[in-house]
Amino acid sequence: MSDSYRAQLLARVDELAGEHEELERLLDALLAEAVVDPLQVRRLKKRKLLLKDQVALLRRELDPDLSA
Repeated sequence: MSDSYRAQLLARVDELAGEHEELERLLDALLAEAVVDPLQVRRLKKRKLLLKDQVALLRRELDPDLSA
């Protein structure tokens, strides 16, 4: 794997991980409200899970030994 490609993957992992953390904070704030839109919560949780899976996939590509 070239250094350039590895740097791109690391940047993407950081970007996705940041978005995942942002969704976590948003969900916490949303769930703390008195009235919650269950559809919005479900969509945010689904997006958060997708981000988690994408980060894991990229990390496995960066370090294939992690999946062994």
